[in-house]
Amino acid sequence: MGKDYYHILGVERSASEDDIKKAYRKLAHQYHPDKATGNEAKFKEVNEAYQVLSNKDKRAQYDRFGNVSDNMGGQGPMPGWEGFAGFGGQGAQWNVNFGEDMGDLGDIFETFFGGGMGGGARKPAYKRGANIEAHETITLEEAFTGVKRKLRFETYVECPHCAGLGYEKSKGLSKCTKCKGRGELREERRTILGNFMQTRVCPECRGKGEVPNEKCHECKGTGRKVSSREVDIDIAKGVEDGQVIKLAGMGEAGEFGSGTGDLYVVVRIKPHSHFERRREDLVTEKEIKVTDALLEKDIEMADIDGVKYSVKIPAGFNLSEPLKVSGRGMPKFGMFGSSRGDLHIHLSAKLPKSLSHKAKKLLEDLDKEL
Repeated sequence: MGKDYYHILGVERSASEDDIKKAYRKLAHQYHPDKATGNEAKFKEVNEAYQVLSNKDKRAQYDRFGNVSDNMGGQGPMPGWEGFAGFGGQGAQWNVNFGEDMGDLGDIFETFFGGGMGGGARKPAYKRGANIEAHETITLEEAFTGVKRKLRFETYVECPHCAGLGYEKSKGLSKCTKCKGRGELREERRTILGNFMQTRVCPECRGKGEVPNEKCHECKGTGRKVSSREVDIDIAKGVEDGQVIKLAGMGEAGEFGSGTGDLYVVVRIKPHSHFERRREDLVTEKEIKVTDALLEKDIEMADIDGVKYSVKIPAGFNLSEPLKVSGRGMPKFGMFGSSRGDLHIHLSAKLPKSLSHKAKKLLEDLDKEL
């Protein structure tokens, strides 16, 4: 794992967004290079930690993997998740970087002046729905054939009464009197660096510029409410233990229809009593008689789905090595057709507890030939 961002900010892993923000502001004041207690290296480290932990998606990825992928914003593959359904690129998203020495300008100015720099209009400050992680356990047989499952869980869903608006549509909206419809409040601040125009989201209309004449009585004006959600998932054959399936838009509903999070289903596979899985290959054990090996007999086997077949023991086969049977392993995930891995059979010879006189004589004759 890379840097411990929680330790850098001095907060617990369960810290709330407010706790993280307060810790960042305190440390940013303490280590700012212009202050007597300043430390440029510490200031950069604190800012880096805040950029990750103040972003829900980045924080979730950091908690899971210990690092943050550069392509997180573009829904590109997360480390170790290449090839999973739903992680293909959806078009580039550009990130503007002013350089490591600058850090996040918005957060720095917020720390010292209580808000961002003036300029463009702000987006409504609505809370997007969070992503949800769920675990689904299946058997090796189900991983072999593929399986459909139905998940049920409690989460925020769009309010059915107002369709996510948060207000009674028939009553309409009015211009926000606090911000006069601008969606933001502005004020000039005089600092040692000069005069700055500070802007902040209007707390009354939350950046929209309009307020409802009558809030929805079902969701209390948020556009969402806690309810049960039911989702069908299709687990493809050949899925591996720990593989993740992304279901876009099936997570938590956001406020006022501001966007729904995604559902990530982590597939877990139960251990099997007869087969051990190694990626696309299967490993098993089979006890045979000594004469089966000597006479090169066919041995009866059964696939993981119960299909029976026979395998011939080749002449001179070394029982200390596994017998490979091509195409009798697991289906290859994401491959079309019936492409499968291999089966590796570890054979063990069963010796008789006692031998008749005739059997001993036959073995003695055989021993002379070997």
